[in-house]
Amino acid sequence: MTRRNILIVSGAALSRNPRVLKEASALADAGHDVTVLTLRNHAAAEDFDRAIMATARFKRIVVDVAPAPGASPTGVFMRRLRAAVARHVAGVFKRESIETIGPGGELLAIARKQPADLVIGHTEVGLWVAAQLLAEGRKVAADIEDWHSEDLPPEDRVGRPVRLLRETERRLLKNGAYATTTSAALAQALQEDAGSPRPAVVGNTFPLQADPRQPPPNDPAVFFWFSQTLGPGRGLEDFLTAWSRTSQPSRVVLLGEDRHGYRETLRASVPRSHGARLSFHDLVPPDMLPGLIARHDIGLALETPLNRNRDLTITNKILQYLNAGLAVVATPTAGQREVLAHGPEAGVLLGSDPAANARLIDELLSDRARLLARQQAARRLAETRYCWEHDRQVLLDLVNKALPS
Repeated sequence: MTRRNILIVSGAALSRNPRVLKEASALADAGHDVTVLTLRNHAAAEDFDRAIMATARFKRIVVDVAPAPGASPTGVFMRRLRAAVARHVAGVFKRESIETIGPGGELLAIARKQPADLVIGHTEVGLWVAAQLLAEGRKVAADIEDWHSEDLPPEDRVGRPVRLLRETERRLLKNGAYATTTSAALAQALQEDAGSPRPAVVGNTFPLQADPRQPPPNDPAVFFWFSQTLGPGRGLEDFLTAWSRTSQPSRVVLLGEDRHGYRETLRASVPRSHGARLSFHDLVPPDMLPGLIARHDIGLALETPLNRNRDLTITNKILQYLNAGLAVVATPTAGQREVLAHGPEAGVLLGSDPAANARLIDELLSDRARLLARQQAARRLAETRYCWEHDRQVLLDLVNKALPS
């Protein structure tokens, strides 16, 4: 294989964007010279990112938009000022700009100087940079992990350059070397919306864990949920309402960075009988998360279909639960129905009625043999379909085909 220069452009920290990290590592391991151009926009993630880069086989170029060790205070201030001005102009003159959500112009200027045979865009600002380079004749590809122009509730779209994002996505889908996304449901919707070739599906999967669980399940069984942020609008409230009505003993562990004291809000939402069995866990480094997940019994994939993106995509939660051998309790988004359609025994889908959901959870908890069977089915589904070993090859084939011969 000929060694090539590949530039990946993203708007998120490595430790908070596992798709970029897996892609960069896979392409570097395949023998390419890989550079990740990204933003340092989350100071707490920088320690995790530096640990990643200590052993990484790819390079990183960082533009600082948050205070962090080594960041220029003046540079951070000026970038934030430009973003504030862009948001003001967008609000007053209704003129959309990528600068409202990230320093796209600065990233583009850096990207132009990189001798890349292929540029791969991720996240809103990374996709915008890729689209500009495409117009300049560079070979680019797009990873549409989220359908950004169809994301967020209406109240959070104020000032967001939705039209610009939609144009960017459609341009890349139609004219890029290839596009990838996270589910067959989202791939079909993107194809129909853009009138483009169908994106390839590269799941939010992870390398298979070795012997992730040892039966029997915990007694009582333990539910587990994780995210970067612990806050509203993530389905936790509805689950806890149903869980509060259950009679079978169980515990719930929630992992994430607490925002605005939301832990106490959730704790206050459950009766005293259940409050002592609800606990919280701080964020852990990415390489520690799989082992932590595997200590629990049932994974909570509580995505809320507030918009088309959240309904159609498959996030990494449900796939990490399968990998760790956890049975799954999931909300019935199109993406999560797609996963469980390939392994119905791996989990159960919640409905909209709290009382019915409580009965479903009690039934899951009451039959220990059935719970163990669901855990085993979850792991089989990871081994046969939803693992990085499979998706990695899909990615490498796409990149090899896109690179010049």
